[in-house]
Amino acid sequence: MFIDIDCAQIKKHGQNAFGDYFVSKRTDNQERVLAVLSDGLGSGIKANILSCMTSTMLLRFIEEDIPIQKAASIIMDSLPVCQIRKISYATFSAIDCRNDGSVWVVEEGNPSFVLMRNNSDIPLEYTEFSSPKFPDRQLKLYQFKAQDGDRIVFCSDGVSQAGIGTPEYPLGFQRKGLIEFLKSYLNTNSNVSSTKLAGDVIQKALTIEPKQHAGDDISCAVLYFRKPRKALIFTGPPYNRVKDREYCLSFGFFSGKKAICGGTTANMISRELKREIINVTHKTSGDLPPIAKMNGVDLVTEGILTLTRASEYLEREELKHRDAAGLLVDFLLSSDIIEFMVGAMLNQAHYDPSLPIEIEVRRTIIKKIKNTLENKYFKQVIIHYI
Repeated sequence: MFIDIDCAQIKKHGQNAFGDYFVSKRTDNQERVLAVLSDGLGSGIKANILSCMTSTMLLRFIEEDIPIQKAASIIMDSLPVCQIRKISYATFSAIDCRNDGSVWVVEEGNPSFVLMRNNSDIPLEYTEFSSPKFPDRQLKLYQFKAQDGDRIVFCSDGVSQAGIGTPEYPLGFQRKGLIEFLKSYLNTNSNVSSTKLAGDVIQKALTIEPKQHAGDDISCAVLYFRKPRKALIFTGPPYNRVKDREYCLSFGFFSGKKAICGGTTANMISRELKREIINVTHKTSGDLPPIAKMNGVDLVTEGILTLTRASEYLEREELKHRDAAGLLVDFLLSSDIIEFMVGAMLNQAHYDPSLPIEIEVRRTIIKKIKNTLENKYFKQVIIHYI
């Protein structure tokens, strides 16, 4: 199974920093996913420092194969208690899961996570434990096996307490309200991504807040266990022209979404696979060359310029552009495992001194896109140089 993971957040109204902090990482050759959501006491800069420290330290301990229960105890012993409110300076939820479905979760102070399976919330048994230093502070440890299609939803109390004190939600949205929302939402959006679901959960919480002003930091993290969505991008002709047909056939037989970036590449595939290139329009949004269409291919764009712009959009997290690069970004982010077939033949047009200096050669651009997709968007990226 592939684990699709993302988090969405809204700052408390009037604050410049998030009091909640989320961090995640794929390890063990992409087979293991670690994540921590921490809620710092209060809001603003102080809460941000506390939650950031808690999340990053706990993630590092788990990554170093310290058992999640022991790692949580170490963090618990390190976190002082507020002398006035008698509560921890930061609460947290941590998860360690594998692609085979093995899941370990530890929680302290955060609302209990929700496991959605076949549009129902699944109750889970857990073990309570405490650290010797703070016996009154209880932690919950869960261990279970996730199934294909499962979703795990973590939230800070900005979600469960949203709308508190209002006539409709005198006690807040609560975990019960979250579960009802998830059931209704997933009933009509069964294949929704973790990014979309997390974003819509926090927007729901915000809409029930008085004047739609967040009374606390609102965070939601989602893990979605499912079959991986694969994609292949062919850009640049192969170094050895004798291999053109071999690589084009490999592209044609690929099982998953397919894109072509580059006019020369598109012409080669058209020639070898006997597929016509259809120009969609001579105009496009923005200043990039227009897209085209080809039977059996999901997206056909120009090469270097479009790849460079897509790399910039991904790096800056500008995900709503409607030009060719924006469509390429959508193509990438809707996939989990992305393969690039990168031709090694040089195109002398890319060394024209009249072209903008920021244009990089294809190989460098693809490496940048790979790093951004893996580090910012948790994608698995494979590059084949041909």
